[in-house]
Amino acid sequence: MRWPFRRIRGPVSAPAAPAAPPRSAPRSGVPREVLRQVREIELRMRGLVDTIFGGEYQSVFRGQGMEFKEVREYAAGDDVRHIDWNVTARMGHPYIKKHVEERELTVLLLLDLSGSEQFGTRTRFKAEAAAEVAAVLALSAVRNNDRVGLLIFTDRVEHVVPPRKGRRHVLRVIRDVLAFQPVGRGTDIAQALDYAARLLTHRSIIFVMSDFIVPAANGPGAAGDEGRLEKTLRTVSRRHDVVAVSIADHAEAALPRVGLLVLRDPETGAEIAVDTLRPRVRRDFERSVESEQGEVRRLFRRFGIDEIDIRTDQTVARPLLAFFRRRERKLKR
Repeated sequence: MRWPFRRIRGPVSAPAAPAAPPRSAPRSGVPREVLRQVREIELRMRGLVDTIFGGEYQSVFRGQGMEFKEVREYAAGDDVRHIDWNVTARMGHPYIKKHVEERELTVLLLLDLSGSEQFGTRTRFKAEAAAEVAAVLALSAVRNNDRVGLLIFTDRVEHVVPPRKGRRHVLRVIRDVLAFQPVGRGTDIAQALDYAARLLTHRSIIFVMSDFIVPAANGPGAAGDEGRLEKTLRTVSRRHDVVAVSIADHAEAALPRVGLLVLRDPETGAEIAVDTLRPRVRRDFERSVESEQGEVRRLFRRFGIDEIDIRTDQTVARPLLAFFRRRERKLKR
């Protein structure tokens, strides 16, 4: 059985309110409720960062190289490979070059706010879970004096905050994540990655936070040599460190056995009537979801892209910590 659209996404949802174009800030006069949420999420996630993720982040995301710090006299036990022969010849006794890791990094958060992200049947919507992840990553970056930026996308690039440092900047990023209302409803991850690649002038870390439900024409199984997403991931992952943050809800993996349902895709508006009492319908749906998820995961493995699995009914701490530790083990091999 083939579904008339790429996946049933959930119940009917109201259309989004108009939003500002790319590179513009959310409308002035941010509601007090949003500012309260910014403060609350900063306090909650900063505690998480300080107690759990501080050292983990620094150990797995290293600087882009070594920079020269000073020349000093050779001491017993120093590595002879670091001797500066020019200075040694002038001074008449050995001197070595001392280098330190160039620690500063650029982190760009790509946040999917398409229609399917406004779905959740447990603790919170997928978009809210993504906001918590974005806050943890942004606070971790600024704690280590790294630059952090934000790119919000749907089927277009909706809003861009260029990478900068500082607590004030991070609070602005968190505010925009919580307050921004997108115009588009669809999903175009490839376009967002293309934009990010043009925005970033040197190797950076790109976190893509999405449910990775993409139109069939753009996905890994698309007709032609390569789907747009596959082709873009191949190009961008060669230059940048890309990490996929997959956001999912329990109800997306299986249909409930409740009888006849009329469901609407919140991105395309397509509707379908589903008799959930029929075992074959539920089985075919589950197989379709497994196949789609399997294709995306194979794509990540092919290009060496790490994945973090986030669920709407679970805290973000455990999967993030598992990712940091898994990556640290990989670096030690």
